[in-house]
Amino acid sequence: MRTELRVVSSSGLALLAHRHIGQCHDCIDTLLVPGRIGGEVFSGKDIAGKDNACDDPLLGWLREMAPRVRRLGSVCTGAFILAAAGLLNGRRATTHWQDCQRLARDYPGIRVEPDRIFVKDGSVYSSAGVTAGMDLALALVEEDLGRDLALQVARTLVMFMRRPGGQSQFSTVLESQAAERKPLRDLAVWMAQHPADDLSVEALAARVNMSARNFSRVFRRELGKTPARYVEALRVEAARRMLEETADGMDRIARQCGLGSGNSMLRSFLRVSGVPPSRYRDRLRAG
Repeated sequence: MRTELRVVSSSGLALLAHRHIGQCHDCIDTLLVPGRIGGEVFSGKDIAGKDNACDDPLLGWLREMAPRVRRLGSVCTGAFILAAAGLLNGRRATTHWQDCQRLARDYPGIRVEPDRIFVKDGSVYSSAGVTAGMDLALALVEEDLGRDLALQVARTLVMFMRRPGGQSQFSTVLESQAAERKPLRDLAVWMAQHPADDLSVEALAARVNMSARNFSRVFRRELGKTPARYVEALRVEAARRMLEETADGMDRIARQCGLGSGNSMLRSFLRVSGVPPSRYRDRLRAG
């Protein structure tokens, strides 16, 4: 067990702790485990593949502390450390989207939810990659001290108010920024701002001065999906945000997001997200 108080992060930034874990046995209210680079630690195996999770002093300390803390959580790949300690068995959890498949494979007793910003299962929390830990932190502030103070903290940090835990880790607009052509990237931003406008192939092609046929070909090559599928995903993402941020009914949300009626929004949601919008909203409320 390391006893020095100076810890150098993977970025080179050094942190100075007040105590080492050997000195921490009580009076911890909220215990959060950060992620780190180095897969052998997360899987509880050494470089040769030998299982060493049971002998790791950190994991033993976490098992000892877990029943004593009010809240236990992880940020990013810190979920692997909680998993190696056996503290996520039988629970729902998430981690960085790049590592969700490995978490599910290495720890089949965990119900991994790959498309979540953070997950609360009882008194155990887990969050997705890096900045999702800030969303989790704001959610904890809101739990303890109320929404008004959480909003004040978010504003002070120049953040959006914390994203609900059930929000997707993925963004259609962010994926579009991989397009090589700047006009397509700019078009994607405009589309996200106007989901209820005419987003037909002909209208979009005209905005970037291309023929409809050439536009469809270039769009699919650079963004990996047809314009129609992209538009549907974009509109579902806009509907997700309204489900997260408003109490509006399904028909109103569908109209404002270009999805027509509540019934057509239901069909699009099922195709894109695999769940109906009502269940998506319920998941958000569950945290």
